[in-house]
Amino acid sequence: MELLTPAGVSSCVNHSIARLAVLSTVLSLTAVVATAQTKGAPAFEVASISPSVPLQTQITTGQIRVGTTITDSRVDLKSASLAELLILAYRLKPHQLTGPDWIKNERFDVQATIPDGGNKEQVPEMLQTLLTERFKVRVHRDKKEQSVYALVVGNDGPKLKPSDPAPQTPVAPEPGAQTVNLAGQQMQVGADGKSATVTGPDGQAVRVTQADGLIRLELPRVSMAQVADRLTAFVDRPVVDATGLTGTYQVPLELRQEDIVAMVRMAAQSAGVSLPAGALPGGVPGQAQEPSGSSIFDSVQKLGLKLDARKMPVDIIVVDSAEKRPSEN
Repeated sequence: MELLTPAGVSSCVNHSIARLAVLSTVLSLTAVVATAQTKGAPAFEVASISPSVPLQTQITTGQIRVGTTITDSRVDLKSASLAELLILAYRLKPHQLTGPDWIKNERFDVQATIPDGGNKEQVPEMLQTLLTERFKVRVHRDKKEQSVYALVVGNDGPKLKPSDPAPQTPVAPEPGAQTVNLAGQQMQVGADGKSATVTGPDGQAVRVTQADGLIRLELPRVSMAQVADRLTAFVDRPVVDATGLTGTYQVPLELRQEDIVAMVRMAAQSAGVSLPAGALPGGVPGQAQEPSGSSIFDSVQKLGLKLDARKMPVDIIVVDSAEKRPSEN
């Protein structure tokens, strides 16, 4: 499997892997812990909520409109389910939200203006206010014991290289590379179709290469909590950082292609998207298969870490009630 075939370089967005990479990114919004909404909480100056074009239609037509863009003055959320909006609003990880299944289905576009004197750090609280007013959302906080993988240090200690303290310099375009902006991220795909560099809004660049049946991700500056968040996408339960390690590190992860493909299939199925025949190699088109995860465990072990299966109490937000359609703009 190539990240992008040579024939597809001229139309990167139409390539199924590129489309589904964006979809997977959008479906993995994460943060930390829930915060309580109080009277007089921050609110957007003005906001509109409208139904989005179904993801299946977006993928079929190749006109992908997904992702989150937040500046100091504007918020633009495309193709977000109510569950994803709640995850962003309450600073949650996906496994910390409990509610009816329907909150994951319908998707909406949200456009909002941050008032003078406000800032993007207040967007979650402003979004809480918006969801309360327009969807009549009512929630409460609780604790629930969940099966998790604890990311812990192995018996021989960590084998991690601290990240470079110097700021990352912009990635220079490679000869023949195709650069595409997707969901607030810039993706530069190499001319060989087997390498890519994804640069996020924070300027951090993640290098992705493919060879010998493996996908290698080189994360230049990540905390152990961020590593745990990334690993969650590839295993059958949430990953929680229990290493006790502080600071940021350079972390390489090598994953088998079948684990990547299985993860994307499951992400698509959870979003109600049917993959076209031939969109991804292996398996039955449109049918999700759980990733074996074995390459994840091997990759983690090479870092001097391990994933320890256990049960832990987890802080959660429970959706008590919500309207399926927002009130008028």
